[in-house]
Amino acid sequence: MERLRRTMMFVPASNPGMMRDANIYGADSIMFDLEDSISLKEKDTSRFLLYNAIKTFDYGDTETVVRINSLDMGGKDDIYAMVRAGINVIRLPKTDEANDVVEAEAVIEDAEKKCGREIGSTKMLAAIEGPKGVLNALSIALASKRLIGIALGSEDYVTAMKTRRYADRDSEEIFFARSMIVHAARAAGIAALDTVFSNVDDEETLRKETEFIKQIGFDGKSVINPRQIPIVNSVYTPTEKEINQAKDVIYAIEEAEARGSGVIALNGKMIDKPIVERAQRVLMLAEKAGLYKKGE
Repeated sequence: MERLRRTMMFVPASNPGMMRDANIYGADSIMFDLEDSISLKEKDTSRFLLYNAIKTFDYGDTETVVRINSLDMGGKDDIYAMVRAGINVIRLPKTDEANDVVEAEAVIEDAEKKCGREIGSTKMLAAIEGPKGVLNALSIALASKRLIGIALGSEDYVTAMKTRRYADRDSEEIFFARSMIVHAARAAGIAALDTVFSNVDDEETLRKETEFIKQIGFDGKSVINPRQIPIVNSVYTPTEKEINQAKDVIYAIEEAEARGSGVIALNGKMIDKPIVERAQRVLMLAEKAGLYKKGE
């Protein structure tokens, strides 16, 4: 069954208290950061702290992700430590082309062999943060079976595009990048994760942006503050009305099959394959969120 990735919360690996408490806020995934939020002089210490956190703290069913440094800036050391610790997913920063994924995968596989982990058990997430990566999104998404998704990093992207984020203009400056990433993810059958919303006090715009990215097909959003988690999760969690409508669709299918009828209708409207698939997805999301049990 598909894993919920409504929210992926950034946690700096230099903060032991935040790493200890990261699991209590309700994010579907925790993304420990060894890259941009960590100064150069803190890199080695943060890697050591995170290694011990992953080995020591119980994060339950929450997915653990680590954003590593680039391979030529300490990323190889990050990979060997995190694979040995048992991290679920390695997030690659600033992915520009498929070969970036291939090179990182080779290091991950070597790390798995050396520490006795099952080959292929460490998954990957590629962060696309520049125009080259956006234009290569499909080849990146198809570069490895380890990839569970691709994600947009907007700050580096808009800087490279010689612009900035315009929150008051519906983020038109990143619409093309979002479209490319979500299409590539869907073509590859992996998750699409949206960029962070940096103004933690503007909950109204965060909700509006989350509703928009859900509308165009993203699976979830990166967050930088625990206060953002309930807002994003609520947008992505099916409502009672949506669950009941989906159940009605599935019941209509089952009833038609019991009659031996190839024609399926509900409330006078024909039910075709796309409607069935959407209903099944709603119930899957509701089940993962604990709002529905099969057979109810």
